Amino acid sequence: MKDYKKYFKMTAEPEDVYSALTNPFTIELWSGYPAKMSAEPGERFEMWDGDITGTILAVEPNKMIQQQWDFETQEEASVVTIKIHPDKNGKVSVELRHSNIPDEAYDNIVEGWEAYYMGAITEFYEEG
Repeated sequence: MKDYKKYFKMTAEPEDVYSALTNPFTIELWSGYPAKMSAEPGERFEMWDGDITGTILAVEPNKMIQQQWDFETQEEASVVTIKIHPDKNGKVSVELRHSNIPDEAYDNIVEGWEAYYMGAITEFYEEG
């Protein structure tokens, strides 16, 4: 199992980034795919036609979301924690921590975060 941590700078308000993480309509705008998403702990979610599925563990509106991601052969939970930190320059720093990533999935997961998930959200707010 491996862990991944990275900070992403975005030109957006904290509530906009939170919406991009929790609102199915906003997720579809930046990802291009319908999503089933909730900001309620215990609810299931699904993104990219089921390529990412899991359960919402915890939320703090406009500050943090924590999810458990499903990996079929994994006994220990894979947990994603995303914290939104506003800064003084009208930007936010988004702290991403993804723990217990299966070794064989690590490179694909990192590429997904950087290019298709957080990278796409960053581009969405820079263009918008």
